[in-house]
Amino acid sequence: MPELVFFSGTMDCGKSTLALQIEHNRSARGLQGVIFTRDDRAGEGKLSSRLGLVTDAVEVEHDQDVYAYLVDHLSRGGRADYVIADEAQFLAPEQIDQLAHVVDDLDIDVFAFGITTDFRSKLFPGSQRLVELADRVEVLQVEALCWCGARATHNARTIGGTMVVEGAQVVVGDVNQSDAIGYEVLCRRHHRRRMTAASAHASALSPDVLPVSST
Repeated sequence: MPELVFFSGTMDCGKSTLALQIEHNRSARGLQGVIFTRDDRAGEGKLSSRLGLVTDAVEVEHDQDVYAYLVDHLSRGGRADYVIADEAQFLAPEQIDQLAHVVDDLDIDVFAFGITTDFRSKLFPGSQRLVELADRVEVLQVEALCWCGARATHNARTIGGTMVVEGAQVVVGDVNQSDAIGYEVLCRRHHRRRMTAASAHASALSPDVLPVSST
């Protein structure tokens, strides 16, 4: 039976790489899929991995009906043996419902990939709806690591290496960016303490005792 499967994990844990692997495996067997994405780091209409792999995709607009898109695609003679939806956390809850309709009404497997919570540890609406509707939720086994070596469970937004906890929920960026807006994966302890790799390094370089003038 076709399924709606949600592959979840933190940033930098290989979600897009797995999406590209699924696309490769199925296309190598003569199957044809439709790839949706939203706000990928490589730009509009792209599905990319940090390993350097990239393929074309359909950029989902804010109010687009993805079910209607697929019905139109099929009615024009196109094929859709499966659907991949990357950056699914950025989709609206209504669009997640539409993906479920694709599975139930069109008998097409849908593989959705996304992070569950934002930089404030709050659920993305799209991810919340996926957890509610998915036939299966798969947590990726390739664990991203915090700077301390512990398993990373939280996504932190940084500005110049300093963690911030306020701002718009969706701001496109990437991990390991030291300037402007970037992201870093942290364990819960260091996310709670707002301690990034940069701030931990600065703290380690600070003297334990402040110098005291002899005069």
